[in-house]
Amino acid sequence: MGSNASFVTGLLTSIAERGRTLLDRSSRTSAAPKVETLIDRCDTLLSGQGEASGVALAADILDRYARMKPEECTAFFEALALAFGPDPARLDAAIRTYERTGSPADAANIHVASEPRRQELFRRFNLAPGATLALVRMREQLMDVLRQRPELAVVDRDFAHLFSSWFNRGFLVLRRIDWSTPANVLEKIIRYEAVHAIRDWDDLRARVDSPDRRCYAFFHPALVDEPLIFVEVALTKETPGAIAPVLDQSRRHLTPQEANTAVFYSISNCQRGLGGVSFGNFLIKQVVEEISRELPSLTTFVTLSPVPGFRKWLEGERKAEHSTVLTSADRKALEPLDTPDWPEHAERRAELGAVLGPLAAYYFLAARTPNGKPVDPVARFHLGNGARLERINPMGDLSPKGVAQAAGLMVNYRYILSDIERNHEAFAGKGEVVASPAVRKLVKADTSSRALVPVS
Repeated sequence: MGSNASFVTGLLTSIAERGRTLLDRSSRTSAAPKVETLIDRCDTLLSGQGEASGVALAADILDRYARMKPEECTAFFEALALAFGPDPARLDAAIRTYERTGSPADAANIHVASEPRRQELFRRFNLAPGATLALVRMREQLMDVLRQRPELAVVDRDFAHLFSSWFNRGFLVLRRIDWSTPANVLEKIIRYEAVHAIRDWDDLRARVDSPDRRCYAFFHPALVDEPLIFVEVALTKETPGAIAPVLDQSRRHLTPQEANTAVFYSISNCQRGLGGVSFGNFLIKQVVEEISRELPSLTTFVTLSPVPGFRKWLEGERKAEHSTVLTSADRKALEPLDTPDWPEHAERRAELGAVLGPLAAYYFLAARTPNGKPVDPVARFHLGNGARLERINPMGDLSPKGVAQAAGLMVNYRYILSDIERNHEAFAGKGEVVASPAVRKLVKADTSSRALVPVS
């Protein structure tokens, strides 16, 4: 794949440079990138160019965009939203024709005519060398301004639509990350780790080069040295309930053949501009297949997952004057959370653990967002993939991040291969949270004092 990709990239670069020379001879413009110039060139690109000049023009547009100031980028997105939607005259004509004929071919023409011109523009941008990554970065910048400019969501939807095709599972390549992986990729693993920060190169080596550790990543042929998502795996003899022993470099290393459990303890998306394009479910399933072939002795596949929404939800209930979730005894027991040093005291940890476990069970089994989904985003991901909520670990992560996000809570989700499809259907079709008996037993017997109905 590498040699072919290098040949194609070199060929496209050569075409772009020759075409750009032609463009520069025919049009001398200010070196400073201007939105008006960029829009004119986008119109020219859409109007049709020869292959060489089209590639060059796409490269020139992306180069000019890369040198824009943030406010100019926003103005460019505004122009994309306003001036590069569907062609109204063409769409109107297609609708009128279909109304007259009712033919399937004319119905298909409505679909073609309704496509925003932006989508074809992005496809033509993608002719340029390195354009795929440039477009992913462009979407990142668009996402940064969406909160203040919600009307630009139409542009974002077009990016998401195209990326879902361009980054289809069929194009992705699974690669194991180890100490022989090129240094520029290893540096990105350090940078992109989003769950448990990698402190230094020694920490990285412990995670990817130890005999009882594995790391796998998805790559795309157009982004050869840019991982899309990666997962870190610990090979163990039992399901861990805390992250510190997993990350401990001084632990006793198992031989792979000693292990019977594969623990997915960190999954990190690397490209923010690909938000909404799902890779994680495919990654987990393929890694399970990969390590099962390598190590048939593995019989249990679990995660050790953070619970990033728990502390926020819990504090909201604590602040509520008439919480339907917390009893007066709960409120009293939770008071140590207000003392910053509580993780350092074994007695406080034990007291908090006794109440956090049942509350966490309620959080997963009953608490819901306004649209009826589980509150926790990691829960939505794993339950949607067909996992079962296996165990709640009240003191699983006592790092500052773990305490701030989840009051120290972590959970295990279990992937039972024969149950994945059934669990997925239960969650996707009926909203059911598939949980182990141990989790369900954590819900207190005095449930009459709690609202066992969805809460926002």
